[in-house]
Amino acid sequence: MITWDDFEKIDMRVGTIIEVDDFPEARKPAYRLKIDFGELGIKQSSAQITELYAKEDLLNRQIIAVVNFPSKQIANFISECLVMGIYTEDNSVVLLQPEKKTANGMKVG
Repeated sequence: MITWDDFEKIDMRVGTIIEVDDFPEARKPAYRLKIDFGELGIKQSSAQITELYAKEDLLNRQIIAVVNFPSKQIANFISECLVMGIYTEDNSVVLLQPEKKTANGMKVG
């Protein structure tokens, strides 16, 4: 079990995907994303979401991401945030996203 203080350390924000590229260097199929988090700026992330999402379906889509993890190198790419998703029974990932459009950078709480 974690405490409420532990949970409050996780900074989850709403962002809009503004760029999607293939990521052939990744071990598992993935995209390289650029995400606009408003006042927090633009961050990049690698996301293994190729099974359920085409690149054109991701552009301008709002998602939820953890923005306060340290950067992580994945192959030749630096991932600056963790895009949140739900694993299905077959290990595909369904993105977490707000039900209604909100301002980029809004905090999940």
